[in-house]
Amino acid sequence: MNDTVPPALGILAGGGPLPGRVAAAARAAGRPVFIVALEGFADPAVVAPWPHETARMGAAGRILERLRANGCRDLVLVGPVRRPSLLDLRPDAEGTRLLARIGRAAFAGDDGLLAAVVRVLGEEGFRVVGAHEILTEAVGPKGLLSRAVPDAAAMADIRRGIAVARALGAVDVGQGCVVQQGIVLAVEAIEGTDSMLARAGGLRRPGPGGVLVKLVKPGQERRADLPTIGPRTMHAAAEAGLRGVAFEAGGTILAERAATVAAANEAGVFLLGFDPNEGEYTDG
Repeated sequence: MNDTVPPALGILAGGGPLPGRVAAAARAAGRPVFIVALEGFADPAVVAPWPHETARMGAAGRILERLRANGCRDLVLVGPVRRPSLLDLRPDAEGTRLLARIGRAAFAGDDGLLAAVVRVLGEEGFRVVGAHEILTEAVGPKGLLSRAVPDAAAMADIRRGIAVARALGAVDVGQGCVVQQGIVLAVEAIEGTDSMLARAGGLRRPGPGGVLVKLVKPGQERRADLPTIGPRTMHAAAEAGLRGVAFEAGGTILAERAATVAAANEAGVFLLGFDPNEGEYTDG
């Protein structure tokens, strides 16, 4: 019998409930956890039940020291974080050294930056794992999850949305868009999904409502920043007058799956997981 305790899982926590869910899943598997709660982003109530320390994003030296002191070898980067300007970051000496190694990626799109961060953390002796590797049950499946069903017009909007989201992702801009009757009402950039949906609501046209499409960027670093959908997304979609939400199956995290499906049913909008490479979803 092997009673060896596995190494602790380090969690760099942004906002939302997912950092706590990752911690709970790791603990259930018999693994110690330690959370670094990023100041101004992590929800204190989410991290409170777990061993943790709050640190500002620029305090890289403190962050790495605390992770090492708590025996963390594997790291999960989870929860939304607003990208700071370099002036707001105020990096410490270690942070300045790491920024120099990240190099020009610091000024690239989010995916390019995250890939560089994952690389540098690897050089520091950590192994970055995806939240979906810990929360396997949170990965959105293929198929219809809601009572509401997309009709032919909605499916056409989904196909259009996939093409647009692919183009956005190819230039590392965003992971989603809103399409209504074939017209792109809004695309996701730095503002995030909720703000995009609020903007799309003010641009909606008469007639059948549009759809939100969320897609993994081509070549995306899947260990960080996968598309995420939760109950709030479903309510925001309904408030924007949309008929449904479609997401890439196997590449999207449903933050609270049961609650997300319940929110979709309560709002009367559809929730559909798709494979973007299947013929029924691709243009042409």
